[in-house]
Amino acid sequence: MRRSFLRIASLALLLPFASCSMMKDSTPHTTNNFPKLSLEAHRGGRGLYPEESIAAMKNAIDLPRVTTLEMDCHITKDLKVVVFHDDYLNPKFVLKPDGSEIPEKDKSLKIYSMLYQDLIKYDIGSKFYKEFPHQKKQVTYISKLADLIDSTEAYASQKRKAPMFYNIEVKSKEGKDGVYHPKVEEFVDLMVQVIIDKKIAPRTVIQSFDSRAIKYLHKAYPQLKVSYLIDANYTKNIQETIADLGFVPFIISPHFKIVTDDFVKQCHKENIKVIPWTVNSSNEIQRLQNLNVDGIISDYPDLF
Repeated sequence: MRRSFLRIASLALLLPFASCSMMKDSTPHTTNNFPKLSLEAHRGGRGLYPEESIAAMKNAIDLPRVTTLEMDCHITKDLKVVVFHDDYLNPKFVLKPDGSEIPEKDKSLKIYSMLYQDLIKYDIGSKFYKEFPHQKKQVTYISKLADLIDSTEAYASQKRKAPMFYNIEVKSKEGKDGVYHPKVEEFVDLMVQVIIDKKIAPRTVIQSFDSRAIKYLHKAYPQLKVSYLIDANYTKNIQETIADLGFVPFIISPHFKIVTDDFVKQCHKENIKVIPWTVNSSNEIQRLQNLNVDGIISDYPDLF
């Protein structure tokens, strides 16, 4: 009952955007026109600033070629939508409220098992992160999606002539409902509600590796753009992927290593955009652009 109410309310709020999102507009970077080349700061650009943080997003906004802020969402125990990638507090870069380290192999601090008021006491930005040694270190806390959007929208209005686009991931996994997140439909409903409330729906793509989330998004919120994420081990061709989903997604977002000229051509033939992840070298960025991809997702958005 609760999920049905959320979906009906969300659809009602989304209706005013429907005609806008379908309008044709030749002006680049408007609310109604997806970027010709979507250059995306992965997790805000975690090679430069603490990942998924408001500071990272603001830094990405300062980089003139970045068009899109890429981020991930989880749900807390009290059903707050938060911006974070891992389904637990990762000891590699998270510190306890008292500043001490979480044991290296400890994965017990699950986002879905914690209240937001407790979650925000953990520092995700001060600890040295060996995978990203040049990342700027500063005390940083996990943000609610609503708060992050408020901050990025306000900052972009000061720094940009046009607003930013968003690529937001549903971090659900088949078989993990009720363990790492609520049922996938409720997860999607909660996230979409924030996106609609903050009036960024026409500028937002929702992505996921979880085909259940992608299928539900298409069914429940057909006005929204969706992107299907696939990893380096994915073996289905484009036609098989469309058949499996039951519709043609706006974007297929593959691991960059599996992107070939033929892959891009197959997608474009079906009117699907190709936006590879996560591309962290200038040479690879150039290779992919030469293949005519529709965007790039990078931890180092200063390479664009």
